[in-house]
Amino acid sequence: MPFSKIYYLYFSPNRAYIRKLKNVLGFVPGNIKLYKMAFRHKSVAITIKDGVKNSNERLEFLGDAVLGSVVAELLFKLYPYKDEGFLTELRSKIVSRVNLNQLSRKLGFNEFIEYDARMISYPNKQSSLLGDAFEAVIGAVYMDRGYTFTKEFLLTRIIKPHVDIHKLEITETNFKSRLIEWCQHFGKEIQFIQVDNPPGDSTKLFNVQVLVDGAVCGLGRDFNKKSAEKLAAEKACEFLKVFETEEFSR
Repeated sequence: MPFSKIYYLYFSPNRAYIRKLKNVLGFVPGNIKLYKMAFRHKSVAITIKDGVKNSNERLEFLGDAVLGSVVAELLFKLYPYKDEGFLTELRSKIVSRVNLNQLSRKLGFNEFIEYDARMISYPNKQSSLLGDAFEAVIGAVYMDRGYTFTKEFLLTRIIKPHVDIHKLEITETNFKSRLIEWCQHFGKEIQFIQVDNPPGDSTKLFNVQVLVDGAVCGLGRDFNKKSAEKLAAEKACEFLKVFETEEFSR
């Protein structure tokens, strides 16, 4: 190991954090500020310029793109005779919020996330914390080490040991249909309601809330209304633990 990394691990002011992160990631992180930002939720971030906060949202955006690219290439090579629809559906299953939340927890990312403790009172707002941090970490690795390293990291450290692609292939993850089925089974009323953007948000996104028995259980945002409904249903499934209910754990 180069002396610079030895110094970094054992003499840096952040050495305890770096060693802990190394145990999770499997390599010595370079720019530690990137990784700290990857685990910082907007609820504890500060504004740095023009209303932009030093939260993990920008890294999340980047990580989402890198993850999608790596998974798309993997599936393209793994299934040479499958059509675009099959590949798109399977990629969606792998990068779904439910799956990324599980991966984030399995990898131990939950021990690093910084967020306002008052969010504990709002489980539906917590449901995406893990998945968001997962994507932000991928963005941090990309900025720190580049695409080739990040691709290898995803394939060998995360996807190969933790993602059963063939099992996901036969797993039903139509979140909206499953959520409606779950609500019908338990006699609950479900509504998908389009709402306005938050104050100050000028993006042209569809905002859809899922209400179960009048309580908001998920929010989806996308440029396409149907996609926003799917995202909202996915978050509601995670919040209500639909896939953990015995009758629905196919």
